[in-house]
Amino acid sequence: MSDPNVDMSDGVQMGARTLLAHAAAADDAAHDGLSGAIADFFIHDSHRLDERTRLGLARLIRALIDTVEGELRDHGIRQLQAQGEGELAESLARSTGVFAALSESGLLRDRTLMAELIAQVRQEQLAAALPIQAHDDPEQPSLVNRLVQHPDRVLAQCAMGLLIAESRRRSVPEQGPLPQTDLSAELHHRLVWWVAAALRQCVPGGSERDMSGAALLDRVLAEAAQRSLAAHDEGDRVEAAVMRLAVAIDARPEELPELLDEALGDRRVTLFAGLLAHALGVDYAVARDLALDSASSRLWVALRALGLERPAIARLGLALAQADPRRDIEAFAEQIDTIMAITVEDARAALAGLRLPVDYRAAVQALRRGPA
Repeated sequence: MSDPNVDMSDGVQMGARTLLAHAAAADDAAHDGLSGAIADFFIHDSHRLDERTRLGLARLIRALIDTVEGELRDHGIRQLQAQGEGELAESLARSTGVFAALSESGLLRDRTLMAELIAQVRQEQLAAALPIQAHDDPEQPSLVNRLVQHPDRVLAQCAMGLLIAESRRRSVPEQGPLPQTDLSAELHHRLVWWVAAALRQCVPGGSERDMSGAALLDRVLAEAAQRSLAAHDEGDRVEAAVMRLAVAIDARPEELPELLDEALGDRRVTLFAGLLAHALGVDYAVARDLALDSASSRLWVALRALGLERPAIARLGLALAQADPRRDIEAFAEQIDTIMAITVEDARAALAGLRLPVDYRAAVQALRRGPA
């Protein structure tokens, strides 16, 4: 039986305030949703992520965050337990919502991070879609497998290093962590500190925790982050491994067309980009962008800068067009005469800017665009 002397006004007022807060939040959410819908409607089709790329990107981002989060949480729990802080360790073990916290914060919208992850996803998709090129000798191993058996010890070790790095990169699970983030040192650094801060926010009981407990949690998470940073070696990345192999191969101009063709025939876009990068004297990321760019003619200009002739460019263009639905094979066929009209000297001059430091080029572009 209810007590008639209990004043219900405080509870009613609290409930009313909660409803008002929910209404205000819903209004903000509706505004943000409309803004997102408008932006999505006006985005050009050439810039829109297709559903397959979107799903692959979502899975990769989630896996990266799960990887770092697991490392930091596990180390933090061990440290807290070793210091006799079992209750705080249990709170850290029960923390959830790190991915949501980072998504809502806007940190994951970082242009450099997203550019790298989108490129990784598209690179893997392109490799998977490339037609398998039949060798004249059906018993002949792929290019990289042949290089593993090369009598040159440096070349063989670099080829084996690429195989190992690629096997790690391709083991992205449907859910759960990766063997390692496989990011550059700069991007790994950003992600680790973001996840550490989000993990701190998501540990239950934050508002009730005393200052000493909060300070201890901060110290343990910071130590876990520093441990992750110290263990990260960007030399293990696929991109680093493929550039070491490209340098070891050091293809002569007359060897390059066949090597590029065979790299695509073996569905190794990484090796194609690495060979291209070494020959052009540019960073791997620049060459990868050339290979993935279906909206411009930069790749064909780059191939002309390397002195490739019509048959080689036609074979490479056909293979890429068959694998990438964004490429128009008929438009490429019509463009081949124009491509071949570009002299090697003019092509090299047109690409000279790509050899400049990436930060310098970014600054030039920022000034050209003006205020955001």
